[in-house]
Amino acid sequence: PDEPVCLCFTSGSTGRPKAAWFGGRQLLAAADLDSGGAWGDGHLIAGTAMAHVGFMTKIPWQLAAGATIHVMDRWSAGEVLDLVDTHRMPAVNGVAAQIALMLRHPDFDDHDFSCVQAIVVGAGTSPPDLVREARQRFDAPYSNRYSSTESGGTGLATALDANDDEALHTVGRPRPGIAAEVRDPEGRALPVGDVGELWLHTPTAMSGYWRDPERTADALVDGWLRTGDLAHVDDRGCFRLTGRTGEMFIRGGYNVHPQEVEAALGTHPAVAQVAVVPRDDDVMGEVGVAVVVPTDPAEPPSLDDLRSHGAAHLASYKLPEALRIVSELPLNSGDKVDRRRLTADERGS
Repeated sequence: PDEPVCLCFTSGSTGRPKAAWFGGRQLLAAADLDSGGAWGDGHLIAGTAMAHVGFMTKIPWQLAAGATIHVMDRWSAGEVLDLVDTHRMPAVNGVAAQIALMLRHPDFDDHDFSCVQAIVVGAGTSPPDLVREARQRFDAPYSNRYSSTESGGTGLATALDANDDEALHTVGRPRPGIAAEVRDPEGRALPVGDVGELWLHTPTAMSGYWRDPERTADALVDGWLRTGDLAHVDDRGCFRLTGRTGEMFIRGGYNVHPQEVEAALGTHPAVAQVAVVPRDDDVMGEVGVAVVVPTDPAEPPSLDDLRSHGAAHLASYKLPEALRIVSELPLNSGDKVDRRRLTADERGS
């Protein structure tokens, strides 16, 4: 069970992709943790590419449950909608950008989605307005799930019956059989509300980085996985992501965590998606740029709109000082927003 059976490359969001390796033990654990629940032996879609950890860890439990798995040559919102309707699929899954594309497809309202019992979304946080719209139009609960390649695709999740504060603004609690803590740089657990690195203890965690003992020793500590993601936990035990350790930038001596800013700006009704990245500045060192996909391309928000909206939730130094409107946010090979590309665009490199 501990022999290598799979190499899964990270998306390289903060550097070169690394090869996480897994044995049969982790895949069996994934099948046990994700036993299928309400989905049973019905039809399901592999919403991510074969190279994605989501594909690797969903296949074991879907096969164990006797499900029929639909794998597409190339993901298409229209084809997914057709498959869900035709095969009466109990779940819609994917990443936030895929859910948004489904909702905006011109044929969406021509389908019957009364079969859908849940919308399950991973690979990053979901904008609150997207969660609301998806719940309303699919008439189903929305579970936002947090994991990573290194964690073997398991980690945290918002409950299907979560209230709005949990469902819209957090990535939920540890799933059964998993533990999570927020720790400081020395590995000490932090109190409620303090931002630190998210650590996970899960039976699906990678065995290590392939032929890279130094990075393995840094990532796996006493059975815990250092995720590299920054988060804080509230008094209910729900976790909120604030960014990655390598994504934070410094404006005038103050730390800015992009995901915290994105969470605030993402509640503006004119914002469909937003990413915040740094731009070099002669005075402040770095300043934030909001890269926005507008809800209505004909009426995009202005920078003043976003700053006024964000001021109710953020300190002034965290507010963006520039705005770029785009039709879509670029994704990397892991179906996450390609922040490296956006940052390079802003820095002209």
